[in-house]
Amino acid sequence: MAVFGSLSTVRAQLAASTAFQRALDYVQRCLTPGTPEAARLSAVPLDATERIELGDGVFALEQAYFAKRPAQGRWEAHQDHIDVQVVVSGSELMGVIEVTRLVIAEDLRPAKDLMFYGPCPGGSVLKVAAGEVAVFYPSDGHMPSLADGAPGIVRKTVVKVPVAALKETGAT
Repeated sequence: MAVFGSLSTVRAQLAASTAFQRALDYVQRCLTPGTPEAARLSAVPLDATERIELGDGVFALEQAYFAKRPAQGRWEAHQDHIDVQVVVSGSELMGVIEVTRLVIAEDLRPAKDLMFYGPCPGGSVLKVAAGEVAVFYPSDGHMPSLADGAPGIVRKTVVKVPVAALKETGAT
């Protein structure tokens, strides 16, 4: 089940594991002005994504983009990774729905841990402001990067936490 809120709320709700600790410590640095992580993220060019290795299979995708109109969104999910999505500046809407309600339209596995799904009415919408965190598990179909009104620039990091890392520690 998806988890959403401030970093301190999300940290309190997630199972204790080295992988989540690594991810959330990195998120804290991204949200702290003056850190190398915050500076690097603020310098990511528009429409670019930079991969940052955090260790033990955990990595981050630092991004800058114009949020898209909801009609342009696509449901997606991941089998092998949990997404820790953090808006650092700007805001966006993120849809979330139980993946069992979706039908796969495009399966990019095993080359990428990514499945896109066909349109599906329903689900819930999260309004994610700067500094807020949304965590999506493999059971969570999600539609990120949606504009809340007029499309604006969003700077965000998506930390990918391997599901296997949590199973090894008994945290799932």
